[in-house]
Amino acid sequence: MTGTDRTAKVATGKAKATELTDVTHRPGRWLALSVLVLAVLLVAVDATVLGLATPFLSEDLKPSGTQLLWIGDIYSFVIAGLLVSMGSLGDRIGRKKLLLTGAVAFGAVSVINAYATSPEMMIVARALLGVAGATLMPATLALIRNIFHDPRERSVAIGIWGAAASAGAAVGPVVGGFLLEHFWWGSVFLINLPVMAVLVIVGVRLLPESKNPAPGPWDLTSVVLSLVGIVGIVYAVKEAAAYGLRWDIAAAAVIGGVALTGFVRRQLRIRHPLLDMRLFRNRGFSGAVLADLLTIFGLSGLVFFLSQYLQLVQGRGPLEAGLAELPAAVGAVTAGLLAGRAARRFSVRLVVAGGLAGVGLATAALVALTEHTGYPMLGAVLLVVGVGAGFSFTVTADVILSSVPKEQAGAASAVSETAYELGAALGIALLGSIVTGVYRGFPTPRDVPAGAADAAHESLGGAVEAAGTVPAHQAAELVAAAREAFVEGLSIAAGAGAAVLLAASVAAWFLLRGQKLADHTETPAAPSGPPVPALTSERPPL
Repeated sequence: MTGTDRTAKVATGKAKATELTDVTHRPGRWLALSVLVLAVLLVAVDATVLGLATPFLSEDLKPSGTQLLWIGDIYSFVIAGLLVSMGSLGDRIGRKKLLLTGAVAFGAVSVINAYATSPEMMIVARALLGVAGATLMPATLALIRNIFHDPRERSVAIGIWGAAASAGAAVGPVVGGFLLEHFWWGSVFLINLPVMAVLVIVGVRLLPESKNPAPGPWDLTSVVLSLVGIVGIVYAVKEAAAYGLRWDIAAAAVIGGVALTGFVRRQLRIRHPLLDMRLFRNRGFSGAVLADLLTIFGLSGLVFFLSQYLQLVQGRGPLEAGLAELPAAVGAVTAGLLAGRAARRFSVRLVVAGGLAGVGLATAALVALTEHTGYPMLGAVLLVVGVGAGFSFTVTADVILSSVPKEQAGAASAVSETAYELGAALGIALLGSIVTGVYRGFPTPRDVPAGAADAAHESLGGAVEAAGTVPAHQAAELVAAAREAFVEGLSIAAGAGAAVLLAASVAAWFLLRGQKLADHTETPAAPSGPPVPALTSERPPL
């Protein structure tokens, strides 16, 4: 090699290093992240405002107890069934395209939710919202995976992403509470519209497009098998928990099990699967997914019923109830921003298992919950839950994204989100059924009319409404009995949830042994779309 050749080689190496630094350290990636944060806020706000609106929705639409549970969890059922399919679709057609299309659909369906006129219409509207929501969350995480190539920066970005979800959980109840005190319950869904509008308008310009350069066809048979399998299994669990085993429930379980078995076998056989099942051979990936599922399972029943407890048991207004839940969000935001640094300084398994143990112990304290429990205890419990969940969810998301190639980021993100939504659906179904089952067993005060008694046993909101149709002395006894039964059911459900969370902590300690977060910057992939001027004058940071 001549001196000229060596000089040229060194110059080429310096140019490549400069290009890598330019691509991975341009400020435009943080502007792109701000758009993804809006998408997360959109979904988080919608999930939290429903809990606050439940008492008002119950009074207006008069759903049965079963319909009320369906309104609460049909969104999770549908989104869980479609997440893997939509994540894989984003890998194929482009994550930016899927995200923006889903945002428009999410806003449009929010209007249908706002103006629902019957429990049946509300259930259908929530299901449609699940279809739209399934396009959003996997796309946001997958885009983060493809925009941030420096692992430490990606940890910060994931922390901000998680913090945005927690902030949405905080903003949702406060804004929702304000709206519920001044407008009708449907207004809480309309707050999605301005967020969606900003997301689409800004996202068109700021977000870079990314997709798998050689994805293969989108297998519709796998899509159907995934949807039927997950929805069938979750439906069977929900109904069996509420009503016991019947032939139709058993049939749903069998159909769901067969469909999921067929889905897994098909993914192992076809050339271009929706989900590469080999990902689960990675112990860190599998451990993180399992931790997410068990964590949200243990928490979901508590979260779903907490707003009803604060309003219908303790008599707080919607805005006050929303403000009362703020410590959880504050803790989660703070922990999420520190999680990546903590996991590198100590260890992944210590941060995740320790966070889950904290959440489990805090939830266990709610076993002692009474109608007159003071806010200092509730606030402290919510703060610890937020901190523990913030550490756990942020680090597991980082582990999941770091365990897969960039080309499969959408599918991997979808697995993470599926675990979250499946855990939420099962938690609401099983833990919610504990609350409902205990609640329905409360004794009706003497001489209360049958119609009022039936309405009171459907839900706590129904009991409060029924109390207005009976004499004052009967009303007081009816509401007192209903509140006592509701709190008893909630405390039992909290105990069951705490057991699940502590089991998740133990599982994470063993499954995440030796797991580390990446420290070395990746070489960016070639761009799959045209240049994005807002990010760079040369090419998008993919």
